[in-house]
Amino acid sequence: MSNERIESNRGFTGRHMLLALITFFGIVIAVNVTMAVFASTSWSGLVAQDTYVASQEFNARAAAMRAMAASGIAGKLSIDGDTVHYAIANRDGSAASVDQVTLLFKRPVGDSEDFQLALSKIKDGEFEATHHVQSGDWIIEAISRRNGTVVMHEAVRIDTAEFGE
Repeated sequence: MSNERIESNRGFTGRHMLLALITFFGIVIAVNVTMAVFASTSWSGLVAQDTYVASQEFNARAAAMRAMAASGIAGKLSIDGDTVHYAIANRDGSAASVDQVTLLFKRPVGDSEDFQLALSKIKDGEFEATHHVQSGDWIIEAISRRNGTVVMHEAVRIDTAEFGE
């Protein structure tokens, strides 16, 4: 008997190269499609409805914000369980004369969970509402009005974990 060995080592062929290219570009395309789907479904991309109008109003809004900051009126937000509390005070610590407070809760990315909350006045400078706030990061705009005129408009970024959620 002869111990002849038959070797079929043909090396790297054109078929191997074709499979390598298909695999490589298939992965690249799959990742790009996945990222595009995530990008288009997770954030609206809108910062302003009409950027031209927003640019024209910028100076007036900036001046109004500077005037509000100079007034010394400031608010303090607290969340305890499902109770959202907002206190607003003058520079000297006395209760600010405000008759309406609205909070706009916005996620930093995405707008599907955004909501608006009108708070009820419990006493001078103190407002409250009951609403469950989902855990995570939020940008909260507080708009305080007296006789329909905005007295204070401020925004804070919070993580509900700060409030013991």
